Order: sequence, then C-alpha cells, then structure tokens
Amino acid sequence: MTNNLNKKKSNSKSILIYLKKNWGLYLLVSIPLLYLIIFKYVPMYGVQIAFRNYSPAKGITGSPWVGLQYFKKFIQNYQFKQIVFNTLGISLYQLATFPLPIILALLLNYIKAEKFKKTVQMVTYAPYFLSTVVMVGIILQFLDARSGLINAIVKVFGGEAQNFMANASYFRSIYVWSGVWQSIGYSSVIYIAALSGVPSELHEAAIMDGANILKCIWHIDIPTIMPTIAIMLILQCGSILSVGYEKIYLMQNSLNISRSEIISTYVYKQGIASSLPQYSYSAAIGLFVSIINVIVLLIVNKSTDKLSGSSLF
Repeated sequence: MTNNLNKKKSNSKSILIYLKKNWGLYLLVSIPLLYLIIFKYVPMYGVQIAFRNYSPAKGITGSPWVGLQYFKKFIQNYQFKQIVFNTLGISLYQLATFPLPIILALLLNYIKAEKFKKTVQMVTYAPYFLSTVVMVGIILQFLDARSGLINAIVKVFGGEAQNFMANASYFRSIYVWSGVWQSIGYSSVIYIAALSGVPSELHEAAIMDGANILKCIWHIDIPTIMPTIAIMLILQCGSILSVGYEKIYLMQNSLNISRSEIISTYVYKQGIASSLPQYSYSAAIGLFVSIINVIVLLIVNKSTDKLSGSSLF
C-alpha cells in the first residue's frame, strides 16, 4: 500500500513539474479549446428550438414542444426542391474544382526560378485576404454591362455586351470561378507543405531510372500527398449543403434568384431578415443541413478509407 501511495505521489509530482515547464503550450491550447466550448458546444443547447414553437418571451424551455413540425414544413415547402437543387449544384460545381489547388502546388513545386515562384505565390494568395464585400464589388465591376472589363473584351472580339448578373444561367459559374480565383493560392499552401516532405532521394532515383517530371508527379508526389488530399476531400464533402450565404446574398438579385436562392440565404431571410422572424423554422433547416452533412461525411470517410487507406477517423 505504501509503495502504491509513493508511486502515485511521485507521478503527481512529475505531472505538476511537466505542467510548470510547458504552461505556455497549454495556454495556447486553451484559447482554441475555450473558443470551441463557448461558440460551438454551449450553443448546442439552443438546438432544441428546432423542435419547439419558440417565442423569445417564453424562452427556450417555456416554448411548447412541436416535434418534427418545422422539418416537415421545410420538406413540404414548394421551394424545397429548387433550393436544395441550387445548393447541390453550386457545391458539386465547387467540388469539381477541388484538384486545381493541387495542380498549382505541383507546378510551383517544380519551378526552379525562386523570384518567379514567389511572385506567383503572392499573386495567387493575395485575393484570399479581400473581404467578401470587396470581392463582390470587384465581380460586379468586372461584369458590368456598360463599363465592365469582361464586356469590353467581348466587344473587342466582335461580340455583344451582356448583363451577366441578370442571366441566371451564368450565376453558378460566376460564383464558383470567382471563388477559385480568390482561394486557389491559399488552398494550395497545405499541398505545398505536404510536397516539401517528399524525400528528394525518391526523385533522384526516379530520374536516374529515366522517369520524366510527369512520371515523378504521378508515381511519387501524388501517392505521398494522397493522405492530405483524402482528408481535404472528406472535409469538403462534409459541408456539401453548407454553402456560405454572404457572397451569394450580395450577388443575388430578382433576375438570378431562380439559381441563386440556396439553403443558407433562405434561412437568413426566414430567420433574421424577415419582418416576422421564424426562429424555430430556421433552426430546423439548419439542423436538417447539419444531419445531411454528417451522413455525407461518414459515407465519404468510409469510402476514402477503403479506397486509399486514409480517413479522418
């Protein structure tokens, strides 16, 4: 018994000594941990308003329980199919551009001229730090029917100027490709970091065996960074119905709304922008989206684990 007590005391002392030595690291960890607890886990208590006829005067627990009423209301809504179709259309379009940051990272990895490489990195990173409002302002200026740069180029080649933002069929392409322009450089950073871990001996051996750059990329680089690619793909698929509303809402108008109305903008209009906010209805839609995202995440995670051996869990 005394030996066990002495061991426990020595273990506790060693833990305290370790904590004192590394208090700075634990302080750094505590900041994101507190953020997650305060802004992610504590608000989950309010999810129950999706199952209640919530009234601010009665409070969460005082509001009557209505079960799945608001989930049924959303599914039976005449806009349901169009909204989900628009959201999936934009998400899948974005997913199709997933390889572009990987391609950029691979190209930058083989550039020998350091000044040119840094210039390309700076030019591709810079748009990411523009605010959404500024980005949408640039898009609207570029696509302006009278003085826009795109229409000026169209006129040079003998075409007719168009009001791109008034044509619903162009909306997805404008949204997705402007997003690619804004984020491709920043998204490539993680792949550049992963490529820096590829052993140079593998490239040297492959070149000695007569392999060209394309073969090195296909047989060395891509297999090495495949775990990173798999994880990023899983994360992107896990938010397939969570297209952000800010940029779309700013680009939206009465002429393109047939393609631009998505779940997040619909929730914003119903829950905040409406003169009669429907808090419970909006919460139910948000919870519905989260459940679908989790299901897709689990399916893609399992599939990726079987195909590549890499997964989140």
